[in-house]
Amino acid sequence: MSKNNDIYFIYDGECPLCRHAAMALKIKRAYGELHLLNARTEAGHPVISAINKLGLDLDEGMVIYDGQNFFHGQEALFFMARFGENKNLFNITNRLLFRSTRLNNIIYSWLRGVRNQLLRIKGIERIDNLGLKAKPIFKAVFGDDWQNLPLIMKKHYANRPYTHDVTVANGTLDVMCGGPIRIFAWLFWLIRGIPPCNETDVPVDVYFKSDQHAKCFHFHRVFHFKTRKAYHFKSRMIPIKDDEVIEVMPFRIGWRMHYVWEDERVNLKHKGYVLSAFGHFIPLPLTFLMGQGNAEEVAIDDDRFNMIMTITHPWWGKIYEYKGLFTIKEV
Repeated sequence: MSKNNDIYFIYDGECPLCRHAAMALKIKRAYGELHLLNARTEAGHPVISAINKLGLDLDEGMVIYDGQNFFHGQEALFFMARFGENKNLFNITNRLLFRSTRLNNIIYSWLRGVRNQLLRIKGIERIDNLGLKAKPIFKAVFGDDWQNLPLIMKKHYANRPYTHDVTVANGTLDVMCGGPIRIFAWLFWLIRGIPPCNETDVPVDVYFKSDQHAKCFHFHRVFHFKTRKAYHFKSRMIPIKDDEVIEVMPFRIGWRMHYVWEDERVNLKHKGYVLSAFGHFIPLPLTFLMGQGNAEEVAIDDDRFNMIMTITHPWWGKIYEYKGLFTIKEV
């Protein structure tokens, strides 16, 4: 970094953590003068306009601009640790914690989670400096292929982030389970995982609900089995990067997958399992135990699509499947 620059610290003025960091941060005088910009009240500032053009999401992290480069999220914390003065507890703590890339990676996700929870408690909406509320969550996941999706798929994936959007689908599924899932059926019922049963023509209601405070949406399936009361299977769909999505199920076990449009269908390709913990997704070597999950969705017309999801075990073969036809009833 060049010396004697004007340095801008862009932060969320509604977040107590961010506000405290902004007020406490002291940059070494040799490197320049620090200017604070509240992203909520100074949205029209030229520096924030430049941030928007670069696609830096202020809901995912603060930004520091040193006159030449923009430092976002973890990079901003590293900047603070490197160029902050050693004069108060905040700056000394920054230097101790965030000069280490490994510690930075661990702590930053936790801090971001705390920030999001504080805003949720206070009932404060996201900054949304990139205007993501106007775009479906999955538009970025599908990328350029979004334009190629049939209308039914655009309806299916219409939910926008940070909104009250709800998409409702109804249909019937044929459900099959075998191998270890059938053996340990009681455990799957207990943890509220995939329903471990064998039954055809099961009426299913599906609700995709956006989250006001996150880019994910909540996936709520209600199975109406003939021999038991309605079964609720809930999960969250969290886009990670490009075409990668993680479905987090009960007990924070997640299914990582590639979400792609190819061969005139939406394909969900297995990429392993993870544990969701404090904003981190820790890989779990469970494929050999739980099997490999894959799914696909095929458009029938503007209101209906077929889907199939299977789990294949390396020893037992196909141990789970549900497949059927769904109609989008409401967007």
